[in-house]
Amino acid sequence: MKNDDHFVIDEENETVDNICEECRKEDESVKQNLILYSYKICNGCNLAKKIFPL
Repeated sequence: MKNDDHFVIDEENETVDNICEECRKEDESVKQNLILYSYKICNGCNLAKKIFPL
């Protein structure tokens, strides 16, 4: 495995893990938000960041 900045890429399969950087839980929405917003966070943390941007 190789650690590039904030996400881990498995070099054999070239997949991104689905673990949120904020709450450390695994969620399918992490990969979607990484593609859409360049943030590796789940939908719950994404909503919390939009409501409380601290």
